[in-house]
Amino acid sequence: MSTKTDSVKLYKVRKLISELASKEGRGTELVTLYIPPKKPIHEVISNLREEWGTAGNIKSDTTRNHVQDALTRAMQRLKLYRTPPEAGLVIFCGALPTNGPGSEVINLYEIAPPKPVTAYLYQCDDHFHLEWLKDMLREEKVFGILSIDASEAGLGILTGDRLEISDLLTSGVSGKTRKGGQSARRYERGREMELTYYYHRVGEHATRVFIDSEKVTGMIVGGPGPTKEEFLKGDYLHYELRKKVLVVLDTSYSGREGVRELVEKASDTLADVRLVEEKKLVQRFLGEVNKPGGLAVYGLPRILDALQKANVDVILVSDDLDTVKLEAKCRKCGTSKSEVTLASAKIQRKQELISVACTNCGAVDFDVSEKDIVDILEEMAFQVASKVEVISSGTEEGNMLKTFGGIAAILRYRSG
Repeated sequence: MSTKTDSVKLYKVRKLISELASKEGRGTELVTLYIPPKKPIHEVISNLREEWGTAGNIKSDTTRNHVQDALTRAMQRLKLYRTPPEAGLVIFCGALPTNGPGSEVINLYEIAPPKPVTAYLYQCDDHFHLEWLKDMLREEKVFGILSIDASEAGLGILTGDRLEISDLLTSGVSGKTRKGGQSARRYERGREMELTYYYHRVGEHATRVFIDSEKVTGMIVGGPGPTKEEFLKGDYLHYELRKKVLVVLDTSYSGREGVRELVEKASDTLADVRLVEEKKLVQRFLGEVNKPGGLAVYGLPRILDALQKANVDVILVSDDLDTVKLEAKCRKCGTSKSEVTLASAKIQRKQELISVACTNCGAVDFDVSEKDIVDILEEMAFQVASKVEVISSGTEEGNMLKTFGGIAAILRYRSG
């Protein structure tokens, strides 16, 4: 099953942004480099060489050395490329402290951006410039969801993997059964006036939510009964929004539940929206879990075992799984030992790993590296032509996945 969103790439970009946002240099020592796909690499290296020469004028020895070292490291990395990748290249490089002032080490972060880089940028500052990368994560398609009947209306915004209920309002419209003493005609006329006022209110709220607060690119309208058609036929919805109505659907509910039901029922119209992709993936997994002998497993050990047997179709990982693999390699003989642990416990686990002598030579001198579990799974999945899908933890489906430990897989075949 293939989906249109590269959820692993987006996960890595978000993780990198989160990691780099808190990094600070001692001076203007941190290099930010955005390279468009058609920018010749030799021109970029030439530009950085000039900047390296200019940095020689910096008075502070430490700052000067850090800037020149960062530029040298960036140029070395760029020499590995003949041309930029398809969407361009983003590099962040600079001297970052490992244990307070004076412990700075040159770190380089390289990423293939989720959307094409549109302009060249070189910046040397006390922080990394992440704004363009953040902009690339903004969804281009934003959908307004309006669920309405005669008693209540719900307005939601659907973008990427996020559905937000933006507004709920009740109509205050009288029921169809008239109160005693009122003539049918007078009662019906009063009810029509209440409905008209309610429709105007819904229209005003729709303008505020779908135009003023967030310009939607399309609208899904629905609800039980004929109210939605009456609302759309009248002159209640802003003309810009009327042009953006993609589909009108019958639902069992209105209000908050109606908004969620509309997203479900409009899955064909919203096929490219990440939230809908995630719903289909998680529902497919749940369907397999509930079948006798279904093609579903969960928990990291079982999934790693299935990957080693090339028996995984797709892996679902929660974006807040918070798990890393630590590896300690003996500097004397090269023997390695590894452990999978929660990222929040990695400092303690690192200390415990390196405090136990090498089982091969007895040395206690190790190089320790760490890798996000999503990277590990992606590498293993690539070897056996499987897919990894990162599921947002803030959705209904994400919460369902968490009940299975935040990691699950759909198998290719049922083994023994």
